[in-house]
Amino acid sequence: MASRDSDYGAFMEKFVLQPSSSAHQLPLSGLTFAIKDIFDVDGHVTGFGNPDWARTHSAATSTAPAVLAVLSGGATSIGKTIMDEMAYSINGENKHYGTPTNPWAPDRVPGGSSSGSAVAVGAKLVDFSLGTDTGGSVRVPASYCGIFGFRPSHGSVSTAGVIPMAQSFDTVGWFAWDPKILNRVGRVLLQLPDDASLVRPSRVIFAEDCLQLSSIPSDQITQGLVKSVEKLFGGHIVENVILGDYVKDKVPSLQHFIGEGNKEPEYSIPSLAALSSARGLLLRYEFKNNHGDWVTTVKPDLGPGISEAVWEAVRTSAENIDVCQSVKTELRAALSALLGDYGILVIPTVPGPPPKLQMDPSALEVFHAQAFSLLSIAVVSGFCQVSIPLGLHDNLPVAISLLAKHGSDGFLLNLVETLHDTLKEELQE
Repeated sequence: MASRDSDYGAFMEKFVLQPSSSAHQLPLSGLTFAIKDIFDVDGHVTGFGNPDWARTHSAATSTAPAVLAVLSGGATSIGKTIMDEMAYSINGENKHYGTPTNPWAPDRVPGGSSSGSAVAVGAKLVDFSLGTDTGGSVRVPASYCGIFGFRPSHGSVSTAGVIPMAQSFDTVGWFAWDPKILNRVGRVLLQLPDDASLVRPSRVIFAEDCLQLSSIPSDQITQGLVKSVEKLFGGHIVENVILGDYVKDKVPSLQHFIGEGNKEPEYSIPSLAALSSARGLLLRYEFKNNHGDWVTTVKPDLGPGISEAVWEAVRTSAENIDVCQSVKTELRAALSALLGDYGILVIPTVPGPPPKLQMDPSALEVFHAQAFSLLSIAVVSGFCQVSIPLGLHDNLPVAISLLAKHGSDGFLLNLVETLHDTLKEELQE
């Protein structure tokens, strides 16, 4: 492995995988990429961010279809990247292998669990990278590292050959520093025609209450996007919504998770906090089914914060799991009705800039609670979401997210590419 100075500590293992064909007209020809250490690569142990996992598992005997797809598209892999242990954090700190250095803010976390994959792109060591996003593990590090990150519609990209975390939410996502590359990679992974034609958005809906969760003034997050949309499509499609109220009205099963007799803290949106609770319960239950036996048998050495979360998952019962499934169904229907075929929902990716390295977990509690309220919207609905970098605020990366309904990935990728030049101009003014 190269020194941290040259690779920002992003890589777990360096190796080269060449494209399966040398034809120059392939969509990803000439591009390099990195692979999160959760994907199987033939002949390599899939380490899952933890040395005890690597020690107790054999080398893979085949390569994950998502990796094969981008290789077949003409891209060259240069290795595997560091990740959070068992994909169970959004910070990106790994006590065993080191924490990849955030290229924009070296004293801040890079975001996880796809930390190395985001850093490799943010530092321009590769053109794009593959990660996974179950609770936020592509969108968060993309935001923290100042790059584009895409979580596709749930079930749209094969997760075969990827260590599962929670199958109800697992997705294969990707990072790029350029929206054209983001789109090209997406079309290969999603098996979409190479068509950059734009379908005009019918509505661009700003979630006012979600934007108010951010520590960055909402005007600074939204102004450039609003002006870009007005220039390209007209101001008549810009709308506002109080998303928490809408979700509370349209997702009755959430009542099982709201408040539970306690007054909701002032910093939260009660219905979205409840959404996060439902997501967390189902995630822990499925993680336990996937890995509980291994955890209780091996008793792996896990880092601070991750150890507590993993053991909490192992102790999870099946109570209220059926209600979680009802929440998923109701939320997808509710948001599909809100957005229609070509509507876009606008929220902050996360509630602020990346936290400092090795922060006390209790100090991060409110930030993480707010973050998961935002992140859970796409997770539970299965909608696609893209995190778009907006430059720096107080010298720290800032991002905004666009969501589109399940199955609208190609539309969303084209929209981001179309918006990019105008948005860039607006941000520079």
